[in-house]
Amino acid sequence: MDIKGLVTRGTTAVIFVAVMLGGIYGGRYSFVALFALITILCLWEFFGLVLEKGPSRSTLIRKIIGVSIGLAPFVLMSILKLGWMQSPSEFILYTSILFSPFIFAVFIFELFSKSQYPFRNIAYIFLGIIYIGMPFALLDIIAFDGDDFYWKIVLGLLLMNWLNDSGAYFSGSFFGRNKLFPRVSPKKTWEGTIGGAIVTFIVAYLLSLFISDITLTQWLVLALIVSIFGTIGDLVESMFKRSINVKDSGNLLPGHGGMLDRFDAFIFIIPFATAYILWMRVLG
Repeated sequence: MDIKGLVTRGTTAVIFVAVMLGGIYGGRYSFVALFALITILCLWEFFGLVLEKGPSRSTLIRKIIGVSIGLAPFVLMSILKLGWMQSPSEFILYTSILFSPFIFAVFIFELFSKSQYPFRNIAYIFLGIIYIGMPFALLDIIAFDGDDFYWKIVLGLLLMNWLNDSGAYFSGSFFGRNKLFPRVSPKKTWEGTIGGAIVTFIVAYLLSLFISDITLTQWLVLALIVSIFGTIGDLVESMFKRSINVKDSGNLLPGHGGMLDRFDAFIFIIPFATAYILWMRVLG
């Protein structure tokens, strides 16, 4: 990469990290706003890649419907975790207002869109909910537990994810010999994956020295989750991009690709980290 490319990549990284830290550290509402925006951008990129391309107006409406229904789980979980729901009847009301109409809007729109592949579009929209919308909704469960706001755990997961990726890249560049999954990602190696895991466990130990919300053992278990499922998430997105013949999910982040490229591993980490953290809270 040339000097200009390195400068662009570095500048993007600094701005990206600053925005992430500001949103996470800024409190409950900035946290929710940050990850709502990330969810929207990831969904927008995903639907832009997979939904049928047609007249510009139809394509735009289809994407807006998809993003709206994909964002609904995050919105509902945020309302619940911020304490804006006081009873089961309120949850049913919010669910009915924010979720159900969009589900049927998908079918209604495709009925009148004259699409050649209406049910393929419908299937992709529901895939967006499962692949992107639901994991980000689960992030609220990690961050909020009653009156407690565990933003440091979320920050720790992000740091382990990012440094796992960086450790894998540099380890693979210097020591990589044996391909991990060449059919999907020819550049990934076992040496890089192991190097990334080692870095992640070191980061987990360092986090335990500064963040007392959970114990060292619990940080190490989360490091294991990040190492395994972050790698799988990266491979899944590589499989996805290879299947539609694109290099990056978007170009929002100059030098880094799109938002989905930055959060592909994290999306896979969240469900397993959430399951473990809930297990800890129940037993604790």
